[in-house]
Amino acid sequence: MRYGTGVHTRQHGAGSFQFLSSFGVLLFAFLLAPSGARAQGCIVARSTGSVGGPESEGGYLQAGHWELELDYRHQFSFRHYVGDVEQTYRFELGNQVENKINLENMQVTYQLTPRWSFFANVPVLFASRRANDAIFTYHSAGIGDTILGAQRWMWDPEKNPSHNIQITAGLQIPTGDDNVQNAVIKNVGDSPVTVPVDYSIQPGTGGWGLVLGVVSFQNLGKTAQFYFNGGYIITPQNTTGKLRNPTATSQDPLTQYASISDEYLVQTGLAYPISSVKGLTLTFGPRFEGVPAHDLIGKDLGFRRPGFALSLEPGFQYTRWKSMLAFSVGRALWRARVKSVPDIMEGKHGDAAFADWVWLASLTHRF
Repeated sequence: MRYGTGVHTRQHGAGSFQFLSSFGVLLFAFLLAPSGARAQGCIVARSTGSVGGPESEGGYLQAGHWELELDYRHQFSFRHYVGDVEQTYRFELGNQVENKINLENMQVTYQLTPRWSFFANVPVLFASRRANDAIFTYHSAGIGDTILGAQRWMWDPEKNPSHNIQITAGLQIPTGDDNVQNAVIKNVGDSPVTVPVDYSIQPGTGGWGLVLGVVSFQNLGKTAQFYFNGGYIITPQNTTGKLRNPTATSQDPLTQYASISDEYLVQTGLAYPISSVKGLTLTFGPRFEGVPAHDLIGKDLGFRRPGFALSLEPGFQYTRWKSMLAFSVGRALWRARVKSVPDIMEGKHGDAAFADWVWLASLTHRF
């Protein structure tokens, strides 16, 4: 999901006090991200994210104007981790779990004043999940949880063309189905049974959430730009209240329901325009996303796969008239599945499947 534009024209004259204030807010936003995390594969993957860059989108969105953005995220998760150690034996046994995620986001933003804007974000998920040695595959599709929110620039855009911070606050509404079920034949000769798909490919989370975000940029010299994009979703509710495996003869009271877990995303890096190609900007930086083991508010029980992925994310943005095409690909450098609260209470440590790559694309148009 996207928390702000973070994209601006190239002008200069930034004050040192405002830059230091920007840095302080960025540092605070980064520290919000706990050590456990969310991100790829069996771990929930519901965020697209986007980065800023000089000259992209033609600068600040003007008051009274609209912006339509279509985002796309794809990943194929198949590498299992316990902690940050890959469980290579899963390939040797041929029983690795494989998740395929295709997530589309549509966001509409209206700029009410030079500093205030409002947005609506609606995701659509198409996903599948299977064990490599199974004869069946789970599928899910549908609208995810809608986010309605407001954004505010900290400083007057007209007086601060070379740096600024945008703060986002929103409400995640549980419009997505969190109980998609499939009829599957688990073994040759068996009758079909109807069961819920794994929570990692459910379109909805099953609960409400408070969305917090920050976007910032700082021009560096005459060309380059530093960008930052951070977001955190607070989910006060504990579990979905729907049995993960209703056909089981016995239920673990700690994990029989899926947990409604917090999520976060942090991106930062540099953007550099290519002078020989008008409207083209290259971007490069780290991407860190995850699901924490402990939520900021509420209980942490229920089944979840907390963990994180740190990736390097090169990309580009190409602006033409009132439209912008952006593309990036993240290569995972460090992945870990940390212990959940039930894991700690029961002396266990579950695993999770992660992707090597996350592919991201977006098309933006202003009118």
